Amino acid sequence: MRPTRLTIVLSMLLAPTAAYASDKGWGTASDVGAYGLAAVALGLPLAKGDDKGALEAAFSLGAAEGATQILKAAIPETRPDGSNRKSFPSGHTALAFAGAATIQQREGWGAAIPAYAVAAFVGVARVEARKHHWYDCVAGAAIGETAGLLLTHHNHRDVALIPWGDSQGAGISLAARF
Repeated sequence: MRPTRLTIVLSMLLAPTAAYASDKGWGTASDVGAYGLAAVALGLPLAKGDDKGALEAAFSLGAAEGATQILKAAIPETRPDGSNRKSFPSGHTALAFAGAATIQQREGWGAAIPAYAVAAFVGVARVEARKHHWYDCVAGAAIGETAGLLLTHHNHRDVALIPWGDSQGAGISLAARF
């Protein structure tokens, strides 16, 4: 069964609202949003049989997480709630934006707009949960966006670059279906 765009959009929009009402709701909602976007970024290509897209999503998410952990170790920023010194950058926000950027690259803006809305919500929720300063989330968003855009490629089935060559020269032709 192929997931419809409406199902994807609704799941991304409704996922973060599940835990919003409790005292720790912002933290829980940011968990659901970040891990939900990562699951959608990985699951969508798998559901479509797009192994290359799933692999690119895994690399994007992994790179965002790796860069975040390296910076957390190098920059011991205290969290606003004082719980530890791993505030900078926001790993949840990096993961969410890596997922959103991957969705945008593979699925286009129709699916990306709600994904980016969820990613932005994750950043706000991390600040509201007192787990991060606003600049931690901005840095996390930049890391995730960069990883997603650099490691995920467009999935345009209607456009192809075709290399050619003969005894007179060589080149690349652009073929497009309208």
